[in-house]
Amino acid sequence: MARPVALFRHFATEGPAYLGDFLTQRHIPWQLIALDEGAAVPLHPDAYAGLVFMGGPMSVNDPLPWIPPVLHLIEQAVRQDIPVLGHCLGSQLMSRALGGAVTRNALKEIGWGGVSVMDTAVARQWFGPVREFDAFHWHGETWSLPPGAALLSSSSACAHQAFALGPHLGLQFHVEMDEPTIQSWCKTGLREIESSPGPAVQSVADILQQMPSRLSPLHAVADTLYAAWVKGLKS
Repeated sequence: MARPVALFRHFATEGPAYLGDFLTQRHIPWQLIALDEGAAVPLHPDAYAGLVFMGGPMSVNDPLPWIPPVLHLIEQAVRQDIPVLGHCLGSQLMSRALGGAVTRNALKEIGWGGVSVMDTAVARQWFGPVREFDAFHWHGETWSLPPGAALLSSSSACAHQAFALGPHLGLQFHVEMDEPTIQSWCKTGLREIESSPGPAVQSVADILQQMPSRLSPLHAVADTLYAAWVKGLKS
């Protein structure tokens, strides 16, 4: 039996969403590890084909009991070439585990916003022909590039949007979004949006108005990135 992909959830509303659909449609087994419900962090990554870390409103720098074992698990997986994929908080966990730092970004970034892909061979391996696209954002912190990693993309509000290190991929933006997840975040995050005016923060009305036209192209980018990542999965 093939080893499953482990998907780590850190907050109830930040589940696998479109990534779960992607894996299921391709008959790639996956297992949700709900850290927000008290699930234990595995001691070793060997039981899994790959590790995925989703988002969350907390900071990597918070004194949460599950963060040190998660950082250690990421270190082990990278040493063993077990692919790691991080979304937003997940990418910040990856950066921290691999020797980078997580700090406050100059601007909070919430809603739909353009991302530019680097014109490099490594970026093309992950993004294919995509050079620009509209991603979904929701973050106030950013990571530094871990040693040996390649920067793949940036935005006007945040210079570090994606990095790769071998088969490992960290994404500051959210490509995993689907309609129910966006609707949920707009409800639970309304107060944050209203109290965070800025050039890179959209209103709930703007986010929802743009969702029908933005979501399908975002899924196309997600398909490209996820397809490149699953090539490295361990059998």
